Amino acid sequence: MVSEKTIIAFDLYGTLLSTDSIAKQLERHVGHAKAESISALWRRYQLEYTWRMNSMERYEDFSNITRNSLLHALAENGEQLGNKSITQLMQAYDGLSTFADVNPTIDRIVANSNLEAVIFSNGTNAMVSNSLLCSKDLPPHASVFQDIVTVEEIQRYKPSRTSYQHLAKQVGKLPSQMEDLWLVSGNPFDIVGARGMGMNAIWVDRAGEGWKDAALPDLLPTATVRNLEHIVEVVKDHRK
Repeated sequence: MVSEKTIIAFDLYGTLLSTDSIAKQLERHVGHAKAESISALWRRYQLEYTWRMNSMERYEDFSNITRNSLLHALAENGEQLGNKSITQLMQAYDGLSTFADVNPTIDRIVANSNLEAVIFSNGTNAMVSNSLLCSKDLPPHASVFQDIVTVEEIQRYKPSRTSYQHLAKQVGKLPSQMEDLWLVSGNPFDIVGARGMGMNAIWVDRAGEGWKDAALPDLLPTATVRNLEHIVEVVKDHRK
């Protein structure tokens, strides 16, 4: 059945959950001086590996990619951890902190009956479910998300066209209704991918640095917000 509601698909890592927050866990293993560098590289290689897999037409699930990119980041910083420490860090990844504007945004979505929120992630079903249960702030609001859509079934990472087509199918939208789908993401590559498929996309620019992505200059965000809470007004104004 085709949904008549406006679907807001939230990216998880880097949008609702702060991947930078893992640095505090890293400090316990490598000290303060290297923790931030390793955290940044961990995220960089995590994304890079997904793009490599797409280009090579291979698939490793996001949990393996996350683990392998951690090993890469550690090696670049001259660090090597035992299996126990790696396991602890992987478990900590399931408990990443939310950004401060997440909970107020969820409350605003709950108050609007025309909106339906889902999670749309490169993570595995298990990783996303664990995050909804283990994150410090998300568990009380887990039921707000009507569906968890991951790429695990199709084995193609965002920003592949297949991933956004999969999202539309999972939330009951026809190919001709892509413009009824809204992606909310803090990741420019995700925004460009969604826009290329005819979706609306809101870029969350918390740092206020402005849009710089020039991969496809004609594919710009539908809107840019500094605070996640503003997305409800953006969607409502667009519906008018």
